[in-house]
Amino acid sequence: MQPRVTAFFDEATFTVSYVVAEPAGTACAVIDPVLGFDPKSGRTNAAQADKIIAFVRETGLKVQWVLETHVHADHLTASPQIRQALGGRTAIGNRIGAVQQTFKTLFNFGDWMATDGRQFEHLFADGETFKIGAMDVTVLHTPGHTPACVTYVVGDAAFVGDTLFMPDYGTARADFPGGDAALLYRSIRRILALPPATRLFMCHDYGPNGRNYAWETTVAEENASNIHIKAGVSEDEYVAMRTERDRKLAVPVLLLPSVQVNMSAGKLPPPDPNGVSYLKIPVNAFK
Repeated sequence: MQPRVTAFFDEATFTVSYVVAEPAGTACAVIDPVLGFDPKSGRTNAAQADKIIAFVRETGLKVQWVLETHVHADHLTASPQIRQALGGRTAIGNRIGAVQQTFKTLFNFGDWMATDGRQFEHLFADGETFKIGAMDVTVLHTPGHTPACVTYVVGDAAFVGDTLFMPDYGTARADFPGGDAALLYRSIRRILALPPATRLFMCHDYGPNGRNYAWETTVAEENASNIHIKAGVSEDEYVAMRTERDRKLAVPVLLLPSVQVNMSAGKLPPPDPNGVSYLKIPVNAFK
């Protein structure tokens, strides 16, 4: 089965969101929707979510799922906005609790912050299957970038989150809390063991060396030419490269705002008595 895939690229965060629909039906899922956020003013905007909402309505699609590949560190999720406008159940991998516990401690959140994933309507186990209309979807647990990363395999398409990038950009970093370069290597090898013609859809692209933005490749292309992990690269070689490279990377601009919202399925922290929600910035606490 070959799902219809429509991409929505947010150049502000270099993030790609997707609407994945049945080939001849109306059922669909939204994957990794973006909520705009200005860290200077603290203002949000739903411009990207509105594009998805308009597309779904104009094409007569029906949203069954709003899926996250992981707790993103570079943008806020628009999952609540999509769900409110279009319906659908929110879901993420069932290792989300590990991420929630780590960052609940970092932000010193109170008892209001549950760490069992209950903020999401469904938590997927490794190997679990579910439906988007008539389409079968298989969930692969693919940790390493974060403990809770998953890949959604829908027919001949796989949505890989931040595990992989286009072949000329390589792979995701593994130095966030709970990250593990060896686990990431094994997760990517699991993805690259899918049939060679499987279409792989990236969560990000940065247009390296001035090329046009791109976000679709194949298992065969990644195995042949990914600059970090093409066929023949050993786990030891990869871990050494990834560890050295990660030491030189800056912290993403939106990591601290993003994580504390995204690990709660897009819900802001409870408002203070004045009715305003606040995001925390731990000073000298994030390594």
